Amino acid sequence: MSSAAVFTTSNPVSESINNPDYLVDALDAELELDNVVTDALDTELPEIDTTPRFADLDLPAALLRAGADLGFEIPTAIQAAAIPALLAGRDITGVAQTGTGKTAAFGMPLLASITSQRGVQALVLTPTRELAVQVAEAIASFAAHQPAITVVPIYGGASFLPQRAALKAGAQVVVGTPGRIIDHLERGTLDLNGLKFLVLDEADEMLRMGFAEDVDRILTSAPGERQTALFSATMPPAIRSIARKHLNDPIDIAVSRQSSTVDAVRQTYAIVPFRDKVDALTRILQVAEGDATIVFVRTKDACDQVGADLLARGVSAAAMNGDVPQKERERIIERLRDGRLDVLVATDVAARGLDVERVDLVVNFDAPGEPEAYVHRIGRTGRAGRTGNALTFFTPREIGRLRAIERATRNTLEQITPPTAADVAAHKATRVLEKAVERLGGGNLAHYKQAVATFLAEQDLTAGELAATLLALAAGDDGSQQQEQRRAPASFATEREDRGPSRSAGRFDREGSAAERGGRRRDPVGQRYRVAVGHTHGVRPGGIVGAITAEGGLNGKDLGRIDIYDTFSTVEIAGQLSPAAFGRISAAKVSGQSLRIELDSGEYDGRRPGMPRPAGSHGPRRSGPGRSDDRRSDDRRYDDHRPARERRPVSR
Repeated sequence: MSSAAVFTTSNPVSESINNPDYLVDALDAELELDNVVTDALDTELPEIDTTPRFADLDLPAALLRAGADLGFEIPTAIQAAAIPALLAGRDITGVAQTGTGKTAAFGMPLLASITSQRGVQALVLTPTRELAVQVAEAIASFAAHQPAITVVPIYGGASFLPQRAALKAGAQVVVGTPGRIIDHLERGTLDLNGLKFLVLDEADEMLRMGFAEDVDRILTSAPGERQTALFSATMPPAIRSIARKHLNDPIDIAVSRQSSTVDAVRQTYAIVPFRDKVDALTRILQVAEGDATIVFVRTKDACDQVGADLLARGVSAAAMNGDVPQKERERIIERLRDGRLDVLVATDVAARGLDVERVDLVVNFDAPGEPEAYVHRIGRTGRAGRTGNALTFFTPREIGRLRAIERATRNTLEQITPPTAADVAAHKATRVLEKAVERLGGGNLAHYKQAVATFLAEQDLTAGELAATLLALAAGDDGSQQQEQRRAPASFATEREDRGPSRSAGRFDREGSAAERGGRRRDPVGQRYRVAVGHTHGVRPGGIVGAITAEGGLNGKDLGRIDIYDTFSTVEIAGQLSPAAFGRISAAKVSGQSLRIELDSGEYDGRRPGMPRPAGSHGPRRSGPGRSDDRRSDDRRYDDHRPARERRPVSR
């Protein structure tokens, strides 16, 4: 029998009985194992970050680099949903408020779908020229690492020739308004045969502005084999009809309300009679803690009037509506961005698409007629992760609009009471005291302490009385106790303090000058000047007031009566203008015309303003909301009936 290895195993129980040390070692080992298990259970596992990153969106490298340059790290809700769908070649309808990042949501996939080949390959339609410019600038920034790609904005109010030249040079991306796009199509300067990607941005606003037929015509003219993206803040039946007709099996994407602009805005309202609106607005602006404000009004005429009213009350304001030339609009927006302007009074159309970071308050001076317009307005603040405030004025008869807005936004607006004059004074006093504390820390006050001590020794008053008086003066309270005049700026002087309101005065309670109504004429504010801009140039009083105050270093209260004639206007200015201010005002442009200010001789049309007019003459026309029906057709009526001699340029 061969030998074999024999394997034996020990019995732990018998081993532990025969060897007591073995039992101790086994117990120690078990305790050590328990400690290891306990430590493992107590150790927190590292959290796995599931937040989507911009770098994970499968965009081309050049676009990812551009996104990194712009600080894009985490995509917004609309970007996370829309970009993958568009990169996959699908049509989409996106419901998202302004300020949610939707420009990048369609702009980056748009750039990913085109090549460097010359010719229009992508078209973005926007409702306004301001939005066209902003979208074009944004897409150009996304294409920073694609030097062969050219983006061109096309819109009305700008020269046609540079746009035609850019298209002829082979621009691949066109961003434009429907009207100007159709102009280029009709003239053959825009060829859509190579179009690959088409975007309708803020489609609901385009339809609200009356572009439905133009949009349908452009979409019909575009090639059928294209990719289409439709973005809208709301999705009414008319927009769905367009989607059904022109989009191919689109994916519906809607950003949840938690991601919408509305939730980032504190929404308030105040019940204010119309006659008190300007006073209430002025006081709100005087106590506002923010940087910049947009005030929305319903009509162009109201825009000019409210802007001029604010200037007259010392508020740094400018008016912008559809009649303001594009160059001047761009200057106004630039001033708002860089802090030279704090308050912009605008109509819905003029402010469409504005994205100015400083804007943290939106005031609806005129309550919007539709809830959709309300959403668009308050979207000017609280954009892209920022917070903002929105205040809406309702007259007592407009409570129904408040309820409609609350139903549409599924939000309850908070009612506030506008500040009183005492509140404004207290606010100003607080600010002065805060500055006083800062100044105290700067030292070097010995001279002033001595002056105060000497003054108190000579006068019969206490230090507290002197401090209170100085505080009042610093806060702008001179103790005059005069009632603040609720009158329009001198461009629409009325003498309402001597008369009751006219029944036919219309919404703004004025109907021409006092002299024209036979009332007592207001004493001149100062020297009368003539500026070389009038009704034939489309000028409005707010434009003249804004230019003179901005360039001359004046306040609105320094200006008196303004009369606007066909080819020139006259304006009263208190005090003397320095040669430098005179030169700046003279070079300033309003409605595209240099003001060329000069002392007024009073010799034009054979009469001075306020003198009896020749038969058939309408004299200086009043633009603005003083017309009882607020319609522009009144201007055409004047043009039809004025004598031919009044339509000719007036020789100087």
